[in-house]
Amino acid sequence: MADRFYTDQPLAPGEFVLDGPEAHHLTAVRRFAAGDAVTLFNGDGAEYPAEVLSAGKKNVALIVQSRVEANRELPFPLVIASALPKGDRADFLLEKLVELGVSTFVPLICERSVVVPKEHKKEKYERAVIEASKQCGRNRLMEVRPPCKFAEYLRQAFKGEKRILHTGSAKAYGQQSVGAKIWLIGPEGGFTDAEVALAVEYGWQPSSLGPRILRIETAAIAAACVGWGFQPSPLEGEGISDVQ
Repeated sequence: MADRFYTDQPLAPGEFVLDGPEAHHLTAVRRFAAGDAVTLFNGDGAEYPAEVLSAGKKNVALIVQSRVEANRELPFPLVIASALPKGDRADFLLEKLVELGVSTFVPLICERSVVVPKEHKKEKYERAVIEASKQCGRNRLMEVRPPCKFAEYLRQAFKGEKRILHTGSAKAYGQQSVGAKIWLIGPEGGFTDAEVALAVEYGWQPSSLGPRILRIETAAIAAACVGWGFQPSPLEGEGISDVQ
């Protein structure tokens, strides 16, 4: 899986020229040369075994040998809508959600949000998704949506199970179900009572993953795990939030 390189260009058997950051990574960082085997992918769901023909400073000529269908996606949509943690923790969060098969990530802006995501960060987040996909073998990229205010997000139409993680009296999540799921993760300090009440009004179910207070990224990873079938012990307890 490590010898994978991404392009946003169409791929098919035949000659192909890779350029940009991925070409630099292939030659200057990974030191691949003529005759070496690599795998290309472009997010269309397949992967493309290829051989390096020649490697220059700015581009790499390859021969794509075939198209291989390699579906490593979950059989249903799994969405995480979460406040962003500080600093490099956001990159870590995105990386792990890609590895766990999350289909869509939505940066939430909540009343207690410490980090308010900026539009210019979108390219950085998309790059983090690509790097994680290269490592874990996914051939479809997790979608990163534009930042959305909490109340606006609640008003959108959804198909699937809707859960909001909240510190309080919510019971532990223990239901095993197969189908689309959307999880809301709060910022440091958690959702406000008003936000939870509004979510309930729009049909979201308050849920807990146990008695401990978790950081944003830990909560999102745990929600992704139960979202695709891994179940924590069915314990009563307070919900999930971030720590300071």
